[in-house]
Amino acid sequence: MRFINAGIALLASVFFMFGQVAYAQKAPEHYYVKVQTPKGDCLVMLYDETPQHRDNFIKLVKEGFYEDLMFHRVIENFMVQGGDPDSRYAAETQRLGSGGPDYRVPAEIRDSIIHRKGAIAAARNDNPEKASSASQFYLVQGHVFSEAALDSLEQYRLQGERLSELQREVYTTIGGVPHLDGNYTVFGEVIQGLEVIDSIAAVRTDNFDRPTEDVRMNMHLLTRREALNLERERKGLPVKENIFTKIMDALRSRYY
Repeated sequence: MRFINAGIALLASVFFMFGQVAYAQKAPEHYYVKVQTPKGDCLVMLYDETPQHRDNFIKLVKEGFYEDLMFHRVIENFMVQGGDPDSRYAAETQRLGSGGPDYRVPAEIRDSIIHRKGAIAAARNDNPEKASSASQFYLVQGHVFSEAALDSLEQYRLQGERLSELQREVYTTIGGVPHLDGNYTVFGEVIQGLEVIDSIAAVRTDNFDRPTEDVRMNMHLLTRREALNLERERKGLPVKENIFTKIMDALRSRYY
């Protein structure tokens, strides 16, 4: 009996130790969403600097809100837009772009977060608060600008407003859509699969910018382990897949 009690105590100690180690394990640095389309998959990293948009997007993804929705507005060299729930069962000629949950997300516009190629930003209507649609978003394609083109943009479209050094560096190298800066909330960026945006942007569209052949999406929020291993890979480190890691993961929630 004494040996049985000792064994139980030892087993309890081991589980306690595992639990403490699991609790102490760090969380991923960011949240990530995989966007799956007929044109390929891309991976979006959500910014912590825009927490209300980040959390709202995560909530909708977890709920399966975006399952089988369309990219309903596509303009090459500009952006591809989706997230209208009316697009799930839309007729071929139906106008889209007005659907979504009955709330808006307050603007979280940051000077340091701009419309570079691959940015994900919230669509909105013409409201003075610049509050965002709860569900509609766009992925930026844009194009690369010359310095002269940016000079012209400042003078005419921006009415004399000067671009920052960051904007000039990004828009003359990576490209994007500079005239949207300061007007819409950018809340993340594509870190894998930029070519998917180009492929979607190249599809044939009708007179209302809707693709003539449906381009639908599905989304998957990366689990805690998937996100941790992604961040290790991005730092040039091997992923963790050993039995000890699997035991630790089993003691914690899949998400974070």
